[in-house]
Amino acid sequence: MSEPAAGAGLLGSPESVFCTYPIPEPGLFILRMHFDTGVFSGAQAPAPAEIVQGAAGCAGLVALVRDQVSDEVMAALPRLRAVANYGVGYDNVDLNAASRRGVLVTNTPDVLTEATADLTWALLLALARRLGEGERMVRAGKFHGWDPRMLLGADVSGATLGLVGFGRIAHAVARRAQGFAMSVIYSSRREDRQAESMGMVRVPLERVLQEADFVSIHVALTPETRHLIDAGALRRMRPTAYLINTSRGPVVDEVALLQALREGWIAGAALDVYEREPDVPVALRRLENVVLLPHLGSATRNARAGMARLCALNMVAALSGQVPPNLVNRDVLGIGVRD
Repeated sequence: MSEPAAGAGLLGSPESVFCTYPIPEPGLFILRMHFDTGVFSGAQAPAPAEIVQGAAGCAGLVALVRDQVSDEVMAALPRLRAVANYGVGYDNVDLNAASRRGVLVTNTPDVLTEATADLTWALLLALARRLGEGERMVRAGKFHGWDPRMLLGADVSGATLGLVGFGRIAHAVARRAQGFAMSVIYSSRREDRQAESMGMVRVPLERVLQEADFVSIHVALTPETRHLIDAGALRRMRPTAYLINTSRGPVVDEVALLQALREGWIAGAALDVYEREPDVPVALRRLENVVLLPHLGSATRNARAGMARLCALNMVAALSGQVPPNLVNRDVLGIGVRD
């Protein structure tokens, strides 16, 4: 099930931590310096029962966004005091249950912002210039020479970029858009004065969908944002517009997206995340006007190492009685009674 623990932590801590995945260094090094640390050794993501078995008796759980840390899982781990999520997202953790049980939940923002913004732009450019189709053509031996009509794409320079949500990653994406002389509009609950001073305009979501040539999604997954991009939203977009999603898969209704791509409601889509990840519908994979990546948003060496370090430091703080630097469920502060 899990690798043997590394023995008592060098600081003499009696606490134990279980990782559902061998996170990169320096994360594991930090954890093993402070705690008895077990690591799940299975090739696939652990099932809830395997998480419970591996984390039995542990005060800390290091989880990935793929791992469901439900109320039932936490109930089966009575000594659990902290869940450190390796990733920005934390919709895999039942926050209400965690707060009720006095369990601190943390995430790893900031360190992956630039990497994810770069990946968003890679998807946007690949989609606009039909790079996936071109590469498949060459690999299949179907490139027979230059043709002025071949794989004509969309202009990026001077186009309008619409951002759904305007957090750290969206900010970084918007900065890059300036190098392409793009107009930037965004939808957000709050106005951003810095963005406004840079010529970016806050508008309702409906206007983002109606006016943008490229719509890029940057919202957390919540009950309110699940299927935020549904059939109605996709029909508001221009038939020449493109959708890019590097946030969370369930923000987009994939059934509606398939219909939109097949029937030409929009010109194309680029996805790094999926509604039922890692399942990617066969029908989606067969479409030519889609760029598909296997959740690579933060996949650079520096970003992943930075995430691991922050994840471990969050756990060290949580189990030493401090407020973790990236505490998500701040309502848990002051709660000392567990049911």
